[in-house]
Formats: sequence, structure tokens, C-alpha cells
Amino acid sequence: MISVDKAVIAKLVKSGNKFEMLVDPDKSLEVKMGKQIPLDDLIASEEVFEDSKKGLRASSENINKAFGTTDVNTIVNIIIKDGEVQLTTEQRRQMAEDKKKAIASIISKRGINPQTNLPHPMDRILRAMDEAKVKIELDKRVEEQIETTISALQKVMPLRIEKLQIAVKITPQFAGKAGNIIRSFGTLLKEEWGKDGSLITLIEIPAGIQQEVYDRLNNLTHGQVEVKIVKKVGE
Repeated sequence: MISVDKAVIAKLVKSGNKFEMLVDPDKSLEVKMGKQIPLDDLIASEEVFEDSKKGLRASSENINKAFGTTDVNTIVNIIIKDGEVQLTTEQRRQMAEDKKKAIASIISKRGINPQTNLPHPMDRILRAMDEAKVKIELDKRVEEQIETTISALQKVMPLRIEKLQIAVKITPQFAGKAGNIIRSFGTLLKEEWGKDGSLITLIEIPAGIQQEVYDRLNNLTHGQVEVKIVKKVGE
């Protein structure tokens, strides 16, 4: 279990009673986003409190009435997802900064500067987010904030979200280990094997990672790869 010193209070009012548990602030946020976290990594104590600061435990009767169980894992997940996690100012600041960087990283990979057809560096996007006064929502997943952030950024910088459909042909000696790597780049649209054992695929990738894809394919095959842009898909 985590240290009590590191824990924050997660609280929920349910069936007319207040319930509190001591939880890890970072892991509880991941739970809110739908991730499954091992119980020992999530809580500082298995106690369910009525008032954790006063050390008042909730009664078994009230717990059963509200949650229909006394299973700690079930209860803490309900409290976190449906209730409120109290974070310190520093914890909120750090979480907001981490989410901001994650959002900027995704946009850097998905978007391009239409004036140069090159991706914007992440630090440029971060500065533009400040300029556009983008508000980071701690209770929303990063992916849920991409669209609104892009809309805000487009008011202060040239930004177009573009995808590329590229055809990739891998020579037989590297084809076997290339499949999973190619799928990791984006969406696999088509895959077929040549009579000589070569692998031919059509994938859709964010335009911003085009050079990264080329570099990884060249490193994988020692340059024995054919890549061709088939179509640009703008958003």
C-alpha cells in the first residue's frame, strides 16, 4: 500500500451518507480515466471512513446500504469514479502540466504547418497553447481534449490536421518482423503478401510522424523498403 503521507482524500456522498478513503492522487486520476489499478497501488488503508481527518470509520451497515458490498476494491473504485478526489495545489499543477505536454505531443504528431507541410515542434505548440489560453481539464482524458485544443490553436497559429495513406513494400528477409511494427504506426488499411514473400501494406498515419515512420522502416530493413504516399487525408 502507498504511504499515508502521499495519500489524498477521495470522498463520495451516497445514500445520504459520506464516505472517504485515502488514495494515491496520480493513480486515482487514472482510475477516473477508466484504467484498472491494483488495489495496493491505489490505497493507503482499507478503511472506509465517514470522516478520515477525525478517524471516524463508516459503519458496515451504511457501507452495505450504499455500495451493496464490503469489497474494498469495488468501493474505492466507485468512490473515485463517482466522487471527488481532493488534490493539493501542487498536485493539480503537476497533473495539469503533464496533461498539457501529452496533448501537445499528440497534436505535434497529428498536425502540420500548412505553410511548410512540416510538423510543429512540441515547444511551439506549448507556447501557442499558452497564447490561446487553453484550459486543461484534469477530469477529462487527454484524447477528449484534443479537438477543442486544436480549435483554439488554429486561431493563433497555422495548423492543419492531416493524415497520409502510404503504401509500404518490405523485402522478404524483413517482412516477417515488420508486420507488427507497421501496424503500430497507425491504421492498417490493406495487407497482402507477394509471390516472392514480400509484404505489401497500405497504412494511414498522422502526417506529423511521416519522417519517424520512414526512419524506423529504413532502420528495420537497412534501406530495403519502398514507401509511397498514396493519398493525403485532411481534416
